Amino acid sequence: MSITSSAVLVEQSIRVWTGNKLDKTATQKITADHSAVSNAAKVKKNLLAGTSMRKDIEEFAGACRRWHAVKTLPWADQGQRLLPTSLFLDYKSEAGVRRAQFESMVDRFLDEYPNLIQISQNYLGTLFNPDDYPSVEELRHKFEYKLVFSPVPDSGDFRLDIGQQDLDEVRKQYEQSYNERLQDAMGDAWGRLHKVLADMSTKLADNKDEAVKKRYHDSLLGNADELCAMLTHLNVTNDPELERARRSLETALVGANMDSIKGSGHARADLKAKVDNVLSQFEW
Repeated sequence: MSITSSAVLVEQSIRVWTGNKLDKTATQKITADHSAVSNAAKVKKNLLAGTSMRKDIEEFAGACRRWHAVKTLPWADQGQRLLPTSLFLDYKSEAGVRRAQFESMVDRFLDEYPNLIQISQNYLGTLFNPDDYPSVEELRHKFEYKLVFSPVPDSGDFRLDIGQQDLDEVRKQYEQSYNERLQDAMGDAWGRLHKVLADMSTKLADNKDEAVKKRYHDSLLGNADELCAMLTHLNVTNDPELERARRSLETALVGANMDSIKGSGHARADLKAKVDNVLSQFEW
């Protein structure tokens, strides 16, 4: 099945300076003091100890990676992921905002970098070594937020100047790989749905041990609502069974609200029965 019109490939690459440095001298001292072999331990310095600006960038980058994973499906082993065309404009807009925020955070960090080094010197004590720190220009190249969009290649599109027998073999191998990647992508969508359903079923089960009281968070219903909306886009192959499963969960959520879930065992049991019914209808 070709999905060249229903999805594009997107590669998001985010690099953040680690801010760590192996201290060989301190490592040798530690291992010698403890009569240990040379590779028994390593002393890795946090070059910006006492400050959080670099870590803030790293955490924001992690949030961007998680957002990217939610909006896309797996495709290649690394790098490229499948983005439904119905999400392309929203994704591109949000990604632009995120990249601008990333670059703004990096600019502020680089402006403060000399001051951050001075602060860290107070925290590192004798571990401080000014030679450990790259220049501002060197550091700028250690941060990057890159996005590359490309079309999904058609499995039959080969332009190779090779013999027909070899071309047929290459085309067959690629078609097999193409189908496997597509199967993995849709398996990811099914997996997300199964996880939400299974988590709901577990959390909605009342514990007979009264000493153990569960806490119910808005995410119990919120995650399910969000996934139902997202799956209308992620079903790039228009799998009727996936759509039926999505609709089944959507129907199960009608009338459910957190106030009744928190306060009524009957409401929890009713929603759990509906969720379990969805789980029983499909081969996961």
